[in-house]
Amino acid sequence: MLFDMDGTLVDSEKVWDIALYELATHAGGTLSESARLAMIGSAMATTMRILRDDLGQPDRDEAADVAWLEHRVEELFADGLIWRPGALELLLAVRAAGLPTALVTSTGRRLVEVALNTLGRENFDVIVCGDEVSAPKPDPAPYRRAADLLGVKIAECVAIEDSLTGMTSALASGAAVLAIPAELELPPTTGVHLRDTLVGVDPAFLGTLFTEIPA
Repeated sequence: MLFDMDGTLVDSEKVWDIALYELATHAGGTLSESARLAMIGSAMATTMRILRDDLGQPDRDEAADVAWLEHRVEELFADGLIWRPGALELLLAVRAAGLPTALVTSTGRRLVEVALNTLGRENFDVIVCGDEVSAPKPDPAPYRRAADLLGVKIAECVAIEDSLTGMTSALASGAAVLAIPAELELPPTTGVHLRDTLVGVDPAFLGTLFTEIPA
């Protein structure tokens, strides 16, 4: 089992909303809604590029902005994160069934370590962070690395995602894909199973994803 984090397991995109809008204000500008939506599921470098373009400040110091943003998000993560509907129940059921489990996120290790206080480190055999891969989502590298670290074939894995960027990464990796839209609607996509929430999803249901190939 391969789980995305932000927007899939926990409702942390709203935390990123707060920090990103505050960063734009700190920079003397205002982040547009379209730019914020374009950032969802993206790696930090992409998010920072979108921010600079949106603010019309191409020469901003990326390292300084990343440090400011991570510090603010770390503060907000430390207050605890809210589970997405059905996510905790599914994660616990997967663990009880003895299925190898990985967290595969675009978020960097520093913030993931804070988020794990909510998620539970014991719930994951492997953790793949956005700053620890050769190429970030939408590249398939994060999911393929997670499968390699788990010692399983990617074709035997189910990846659960909430964004188009993550869904693209998971699908290209060769995993079976279950998508649960959070902040954005997701288009029907061949090979991707769409549901409104994780409520009612259990290991038995996940097993059916290998035999049902949606058009």
